[in-house]
Amino acid sequence: MKKTYKIEVDCANCANKMEEAAKATAGVKDATVNFMTLKMIVEFEDGADAKGVMQDVLKNCKKVEDECEIYL
Repeated sequence: MKKTYKIEVDCANCANKMEEAAKATAGVKDATVNFMTLKMIVEFEDGADAKGVMQDVLKNCKKVEDECEIYL
């Protein structure tokens, strides 16, 4: 299952850091962050709880870019 989320990030480098953090999160099959459109597309593992996984994605993204925001 894929879902798209609106994000707030200040620069393209920060967006890349967020993308890598999201990809490293348990339950995420793949993730793409587009700085130009300020969107994150997340593909979840089969059977993963999207809301729970996204809470972990947000925590991981805040570790690499503390001013980022993902609107769940």
